[in-house]
Amino acid sequence: MTQQSQQAQQSQQAQQTQQSQQSQQAQAGSAGSEGAAGRSRILEVDALRGFALAGILVVNLLATAGPPDSRGLVNVHAADGAVQWLVVLLAQSKFYLLFSFLFGYSFTLQMDSAARAGARFAPRMSRRLAGLFVLGLAHAVLLYTGDILMTYALFGLILLAARNAGPGGARRAALWVYGVAGGFLLLLGLVAALLGPEGPDGSAAEQAELTAAYRGGFTEVVGANIEALPDALGAALLMGGFVVAAFLLGFVAGRRQWLGATVLADRARLRRVCFTGLAVGLPGAALSAACMAGPLPERWAVLGLAIGVVTAPALSAAYATGLLLWFGTPGGTAVARALAPAGRMALTNYLTQSLVMALVFSGYGLGLYGRTGAAAAVGGGLVLYACQLVLSQWLMRRHRLGPVEWLLRAVTLWGRPAKAAGAPGAAGVPEAVEGR
Repeated sequence: MTQQSQQAQQSQQAQQTQQSQQSQQAQAGSAGSEGAAGRSRILEVDALRGFALAGILVVNLLATAGPPDSRGLVNVHAADGAVQWLVVLLAQSKFYLLFSFLFGYSFTLQMDSAARAGARFAPRMSRRLAGLFVLGLAHAVLLYTGDILMTYALFGLILLAARNAGPGGARRAALWVYGVAGGFLLLLGLVAALLGPEGPDGSAAEQAELTAAYRGGFTEVVGANIEALPDALGAALLMGGFVVAAFLLGFVAGRRQWLGATVLADRARLRRVCFTGLAVGLPGAALSAACMAGPLPERWAVLGLAIGVVTAPALSAAYATGLLLWFGTPGGTAVARALAPAGRMALTNYLTQSLVMALVFSGYGLGLYGRTGAAAAVGGGLVLYACQLVLSQWLMRRHRLGPVEWLLRAVTLWGRPAKAAGAPGAAGVPEAVEGR
């Protein structure tokens, strides 16, 4: 009887041990899945940022290739009008909002990073925003007045002030800011359409002056940039409400983990957002292009700009969710891996794009300002973007951060960034998805 009791106890212990091992294996598998999901999420966010670089580039190219005509176009050959129309339709205002959304999303990751490190977040982020502003000012003066870094730095202070807001409050604030900014811009566009001149505005002299300046030497180019800076800052402030709304929505996305594994696995929801965004965004973008690039009269251009900006978030959401759906397929994963390194060093790539454009179009470079149409500019830009994808792959295999990201990180931490242990891309997750 005692022997049977001992055998029963041994059998029970063996079963408990087996159950414990199975439980530990299940927990390990779950942790591994969560870790893989986290890495996938980082990959996809950086891939979105890398994709947005292409849209930013083609829009900026048309702004730097030459003086705009009375419609704001650069047309040299017959194909240029069609290319300009497509850029307005598919790219203008869409990608800087996507960047802004990702900035707000990454803001929450940096908050978490500071909390894990036991560091005070507000001083750290304040230094980062100050560094962005200085970089943006140098960028605007030396290379391209349409800089977005100063805008991010200034309006990032609002996000910093709202860092303790709950997701619900931040979402309501985003919708309110978007509504006010959109209503004001539409009203401004309507007034311009009703009261504005029907024909050209007599800016031929200004275009000739711009051409002479940007075909001049370095001093003339910098002087023209400084002279244009107040107007550029005014335009940035006019669009600031949309940037703040995108910041706040990205903040909500980070807090509610909209880009987490659970949401990304809900492909039906992603498809609904994508189709809704296309249904709202494409008609608005088409009307905007018709106003800004023809065939509607020139007096509708400002209203077209307003319509394009107001409906741009819908198309931005469609782009993002469509790509996330694609990234979830075997072929799409390969595309995400090709785009992600460029997104990890997006700040370096963004400034490099402006440097190349300055060397191509300005007088201290090739002097092609006003001599290159939209089609040639966009074609050259796509070649530049392809080169950046390859170079980013090479750099991110060897380094944790891009060169300008490293500099900004040093300012943020107010010290030399520590080297990550192991592979460059394996550590320092917050740094891999920093807002640019």
